[in-house]
Amino acid sequence: MNILVRAPNWIGDQIMAYPFFHFLRKAYPDAHITAACVSWVEDVQFRDAINDVYVLPRPMSATPSWGDRLKVIEEAADELRARRKWDLALSLPNSFSAAWLMFRSGARLRRGYSYDGRGLLLNQRLKWNPTSDRHRAQAYLDLLAAEFKERHWPKVSAPDFFGIPPENELDPPTPGEMQEFNAKSSWPGISPIEPPEGPYWVLAPGATADSRKWSEESFAELSAKIAAQTGWPGLVVGGPKEAPLASRLCDDRSLKLKDYVARGPVSSLWKIFKQAKFTVTNESGLSHVAALCGSPVQIVCGAADPKRTRPIGPGKARVMVNPVDCWPCERNTCAQSGGNYLQCLRGISPDAVWEEIQRGARLA
Repeated sequence: MNILVRAPNWIGDQIMAYPFFHFLRKAYPDAHITAACVSWVEDVQFRDAINDVYVLPRPMSATPSWGDRLKVIEEAADELRARRKWDLALSLPNSFSAAWLMFRSGARLRRGYSYDGRGLLLNQRLKWNPTSDRHRAQAYLDLLAAEFKERHWPKVSAPDFFGIPPENELDPPTPGEMQEFNAKSSWPGISPIEPPEGPYWVLAPGATADSRKWSEESFAELSAKIAAQTGWPGLVVGGPKEAPLASRLCDDRSLKLKDYVARGPVSSLWKIFKQAKFTVTNESGLSHVAALCGSPVQIVCGAADPKRTRPIGPGKARVMVNPVDCWPCERNTCAQSGGNYLQCLRGISPDAVWEEIQRGARLA
């Protein structure tokens, strides 16, 4: 059997799809499974659950037209159709383009949520409720509802997929399918960045949207408190876009921060996260990677709704929010003005975040 999966487009969404990939392989142990993905999530595909990865081509233009996008989708579909006869295709993104790719690749069964005008391209359609509070990881897992029913498996809740290790949480571990994530197995061939000796914490101050970015001044104030009270260094991680911010933060020696930005692909951070005392992030893709790799995570959350996107993993994630009247708007750009602009984030104090970290992190 040949299965094609259109993987999510964002790092955080891909990490939340881990239970889906786990159970897809469990349902079809002998199938050939290919994940089709965009280039920036290639290194976080779960290689122990799939057979290969097809990286989707990108339009040549920096501002591609719809015609440019259609052209590269057709190119990808032609290549996929030439590779195999697909018995089943599953779309994790709800986009029209993802469904079109599956349709044009010639997949016999095409499964996904009927949304964004793409229902006619799917012959196994699931109803999508855009107002639902269902966690995104659960939405992905629910694409396998037919397989669960056929095999009489117990109902699995994606947010509870991992049991929480005792050292990560004051309460007893929650029951789950798995206790930990094996980065060596899922991301083979990746050379992990080696962490420093001794205790340390991790700071990931980047995010894709302004409505999800706590201020540089707030991160600096929090770092000063952690340095003063623990004496531990903090490792600043992120991609090339975070390099200027990391440089400014690390220039202040009193914060005891070390620049680990842009040292390798996202997956190369797994050992850094696994051994960290805790990780502090915005609501970003790295918050999900950190939790998956086992770090306790403290998230400073702006516009996002944690009911839908709280990280899942063996690392316990705590989310600090400031529930103002317009929260959660889930917008990338704040629609408020004046004193209400980004109040959801500006109303979160470094003192409050540090208190919350101390409740949940492994500080001993």
